[in-house]
Amino acid sequence: MTEIRNIAIIAHVDHGKTTLTDALLMQTGAGKEGVSMDSDAIEMERGITIYAKNTSVFYKDTKINILDTPGHADFGSEVERVLRSIDSVLLVVDAAEGPMPQTKFVLKKSLELGLKPILILNKIDKPAANVDKAEEAVYELFLDLGATDEQLDFTTIYAIGRDGLAKRNMNDEMHDLNPVLDVILEKVAPASGDNLKDKPLSAQVFNLAHDDFLGRMGVVRIYEGVMKNKQDIFIRDAKGNEFKGRISKLYTFEGLTKREVSEASAGDIVMIAGIPEIFIGHTLLQEEGGESLPAIAVDEPTISFFMFVNSSPFAGRVGIYVTGRQIRDRLEKELEINVGLRVDFVEGARMKVYGRGELHLAVLIENMRREGFELSVSQPEVIFKEVDGKTHEPYEDVSILVPDEFSGTVIEKLGKRRGVMTGMTQEHGEVRITFEVPTRGLLGYRNEMVIDTKGEGIMTSIFSHFGPHAGEIKKTELGSMVSMATGKALGFSLATLQDRGVLYIAPTEEVYEGMVIGNTSKGEDMFVNPTKGKQLTNMRASGTDENIKLAPPLDLTLEKALGYMREDEYLEVTPKDIRLRKQYLTETDRKKSSSNQKGNQK
Repeated sequence: MTEIRNIAIIAHVDHGKTTLTDALLMQTGAGKEGVSMDSDAIEMERGITIYAKNTSVFYKDTKINILDTPGHADFGSEVERVLRSIDSVLLVVDAAEGPMPQTKFVLKKSLELGLKPILILNKIDKPAANVDKAEEAVYELFLDLGATDEQLDFTTIYAIGRDGLAKRNMNDEMHDLNPVLDVILEKVAPASGDNLKDKPLSAQVFNLAHDDFLGRMGVVRIYEGVMKNKQDIFIRDAKGNEFKGRISKLYTFEGLTKREVSEASAGDIVMIAGIPEIFIGHTLLQEEGGESLPAIAVDEPTISFFMFVNSSPFAGRVGIYVTGRQIRDRLEKELEINVGLRVDFVEGARMKVYGRGELHLAVLIENMRREGFELSVSQPEVIFKEVDGKTHEPYEDVSILVPDEFSGTVIEKLGKRRGVMTGMTQEHGEVRITFEVPTRGLLGYRNEMVIDTKGEGIMTSIFSHFGPHAGEIKKTELGSMVSMATGKALGFSLATLQDRGVLYIAPTEEVYEGMVIGNTSKGEDMFVNPTKGKQLTNMRASGTDENIKLAPPLDLTLEKALGYMREDEYLEVTPKDIRLRKQYLTETDRKKSSSNQKGNQK
């Protein structure tokens, strides 16, 4: 019987998890040149992992199931459920940056589950790498998180994941990644065994997938017994409700593919089809009335927005799916696999979507627009909750790495947003500053920080806790430049307007009344006519015409638009365009709305 080891690779974003996984696949012959675990189009474009993925390699007659997890804080729910299905973690830490906010998050979850991590100090070839300092910082983080003596006695591997090299001691030579694989076999307990195989089936669903032909599929860890194709099983949810199902397809993971099998034994990680009601956390049992496995819980959402049908004058021009029913169906499908998401369908055509952060929600919108959806969303807002009769709001741990000259500006701006500085360290001519900031204070700040640090600042953040309401936050909001006319924007008009702010549009681009075509630094809305042309007469004199010099318009990405959006605006999303617009397009409608609000306040 083949022994099985189950591990997950966890780390902060961009510390090299996926690169290391790809290198392990290549070395064991399970991978292909140029084929990465990050196969999703958005993952490849952004260079980050969004969805947890399964793979496996064979080494010394042992099957090693590997789960590659996201490193970005917004996709932490992907990490949480994966950790319940494995027996150890490879904690990857950049030897130059050391532990970062997400490192703390994923390590905390691992230690709470009693896992004993194996530390991989990656990128030791970087000029700024400081192996001793990074290892000491990780040890201190273990202590801060209340690690046991056994967990503190972790093994460290030094690696250059990009080149497929690793060693157990800094003085050793590097040839391949065998040191990583050898440590896994030595330190991770086997998940399989005859004593487990002979027991009745007990398994748990920790991830979901979708197939156009097979429907919803569950990714399952088998804890005890044997799972067979065409087997009748009992499924129990977190509330104890039980129903019967039949497995129609059974797959195991091999490299970057899955292979259909007739049965799988205790310790293995498999994918099953045939049970449409299956969901994350469900216990799968061979016998009716068997013992449930502990429920899988994930942290709650922190921000929300409304999503609804696009109602702009340009609606329906390029979208394939434009109705409220189509948007609702798509969100219901997303809920089947995205456990960090919540949707409230109560408000008819307006659906309230809850997520773990701006990026979490932006990726959902980006996927929908690429599939051909047209929709509108409102400004993201923070979720408050009552604790002992008092209002509490989410707080985040923020880490910002900036050149020394910009540190004062960053501290000042986050101070105004109710941020409290918790630490500052000098790192190779740059300053790393850590803060505790209300999530409310971070909304829209990322765009501002890029400008303040001239693009040289790097900011990472992760949800910390719900704490007492921080009070009023005064942000230096940008004003909106709003079109008063419908038609094609002309270069002559835009040349005049670009002196008043930053434009989002180029000449000949179509605009409509109420559309936001740029922003103004004064913080007040400015209503303009971008379709106005130059007045021409029959009298022409040499030297009176000037060349129009236009700066390139700002590329309005989803994240930028969500940050720039004001309270009285919507974001219009289509497969081709992203536009900001006023909720009420005409001046008359805006005045009516304003007077109605004042009347309601009275």
